[in-house]
Amino acid sequence: MRRAVILSTGALGAVSALLAVAAVSPGPDATALPEAPARTVEYGGLRIAVPDGWPVYRLDGDSRRCPRFDQHAIYLGSSGAEPDCPARVVGRTEAIHVTALPPSTARLSGPADARRSTARVALSAVKVAESADQQLTLDLPQSGVRITGVYGDDPLLLEQTLQTATAGPGTAPQPEPEAEEPVKKRRAWEEGPGFDTCTAPSLKTMKAWRKAYSIANIYIGGAARGCAQPRLTKEWVKNVRALGYRLIPTYVGPQAPCSPYRARFGKDNAVRKGEASADDAVAKAVELGIPTRQPLYFDIEAYNRNDKGCRKAVLKFLHAWTARLHELDYKSGVYSSVSSGIRDLVEADTDVVRRPDAIWFARWDGRKRVHGLSYLPDELWHPHRRIKQYRGGHTEKHGGIKLHVDSNIVDGLVY
Repeated sequence: MRRAVILSTGALGAVSALLAVAAVSPGPDATALPEAPARTVEYGGLRIAVPDGWPVYRLDGDSRRCPRFDQHAIYLGSSGAEPDCPARVVGRTEAIHVTALPPSTARLSGPADARRSTARVALSAVKVAESADQQLTLDLPQSGVRITGVYGDDPLLLEQTLQTATAGPGTAPQPEPEAEEPVKKRRAWEEGPGFDTCTAPSLKTMKAWRKAYSIANIYIGGAARGCAQPRLTKEWVKNVRALGYRLIPTYVGPQAPCSPYRARFGKDNAVRKGEASADDAVAKAVELGIPTRQPLYFDIEAYNRNDKGCRKAVLKFLHAWTARLHELDYKSGVYSSVSSGIRDLVEADTDVVRRPDAIWFARWDGRKRVHGLSYLPDELWHPHRRIKQYRGGHTEKHGGIKLHVDSNIVDGLVY
């Protein structure tokens, strides 16, 4: 689960205690860390040293920049209304995104006199624990900022970078609030066109695209989620649904042991990782206001199913994902390629593997249909249990606004 730290301006020892999230021992690559950084950047009341070779992007003045977590970088500020993000980014490395602290969080952070203190507090005691989503969030009311830090396969570089920071008085630029709209009760499934893109678009974009689409995917979390999600909040979800959208909540967690991604589960811990991913996905869903009995999809990217051990591990993982979601009163979905994850679920021994309640399958053949397919028996996941991604990354323009998207045809479970 994401961890938040609230700073006030007490003695340094008290602040350090608040920031000590969890200790973690240095990984085997500690000697390969870059040398001490030579420059410092500021945002709000935060100062942080930049590791050697990391670019710094100021998003407040770069409206098209996409904050991505698959490359080393420090991002400062909120991205523009239509950032130039790809349709899909899977996998992540060490990166940091600093944004303005949401007003609601700042109001709950303690008395105003504490936030007005002129003291500058070192974050040298910050610890980054290994977690299911490989992410740490620090809220710093005194400085008016929120730090989101992510890591690949070792949290040490992220930890050491955060420890260079100091938090002093300051206020980061606040984005313009977007009005809420009422939400109506809907059926559990939906039919129609859908799109998925790497990061949640602005409400302006969602309104502009509404005439073309009624369904959209959102990447709610996971250790392999590759794009930042500065807009994806409970309020955003509520407002987008009020526009008439249905949503496909997707969790991009650890990938198959034979995949090329840094975040992977192993052949010996697939069950434990599957359960942990389900726990974290539910925690993220609750944060976004997605209630029980709604579908949560796991994104398992294509893998080499000729590796029998890998294939067995994937099925163990997906079984654990589904079983744990059912225990937590959520419905289970799985996204994957028809040539790997979906095929393995079709052929699975159901005495051993519990199939998900719904599937989202990738087959980029341009055909907008989910049934009558030679590779997917009609009796499985029927009725209203299928989503097909029929076209990969491309650019579309609706209402005068462009996005990089994948295209889907939906006859399945959505929120």
